[in-house]
Amino acid sequence: SAAPRSPYRHLELCGIASGSLAQKPETEYNVSVLLCYSVGKARTIKGEYEKMGKFNFIETEIPGVVVIEPTVFGDDRGYFMETYQKDQFAAAGIDKEFVQDNQSASKKGVLRGLHFQINYPQDKLVRAIRGEVFDVAVDLRPGSKTYGQWYGVLLSEENKKQFFIPKNFAHGFVVLSDYAEFAYKCTDFYHPNDEGGLAWNDPQIGVEWPIPEGMELTLSDKDKKWGSFAEFTESRNK
Repeated sequence: SAAPRSPYRHLELCGIASGSLAQKPETEYNVSVLLCYSVGKARTIKGEYEKMGKFNFIETEIPGVVVIEPTVFGDDRGYFMETYQKDQFAAAGIDKEFVQDNQSASKKGVLRGLHFQINYPQDKLVRAIRGEVFDVAVDLRPGSKTYGQWYGVLLSEENKKQFFIPKNFAHGFVVLSDYAEFAYKCTDFYHPNDEGGLAWNDPQIGVEWPIPEGMELTLSDKDKKWGSFAEFTESRNK
């Protein structure tokens, strides 16, 4: 005989079904969710869902620089995930007020960076929503024990990782896929007359860009002309 059908078979969470969540008892939820029973009934329940960690915050060797892995709920229709939740980010030490969201598109081989704002530094929360990029942060914080050090991470539409970069860091990325769309949140507005930058291939910083053999880089005229890390440090100490 056929196995009995589970009454949780059609669980819907914010319109997105999740087989893993369907196995959770009702008491484990804390937001209004809709259970659509196979018998056709529906009701709203509450429990501990909001307390479930939806993000994995990974500290790096540079204090303040964090890689974030979201929890993805998927089924044969697609997936659902939260990309930002203020309280959970604050609990992880990222208690920031983001004021502007930006998005860019780039083709393979485009390298943007290394950029920063001089008088209006920005914290950034970045991710790739299409394609794949290698994203880099360089510590420019005065007095930092990791001053001049860099950290890089692969961001892609597949791994859905995010990268938190504190203010007073230089930032850049190179596109490794045929095409990429890049999105990020900032804690200050863009000030076009406040741009600063460092050479992407500065030997003292020594970023190990994962550039495949034969891939040609495309840089803007501005990014080709940024000065060295040594010049930046010397000018700052004057």
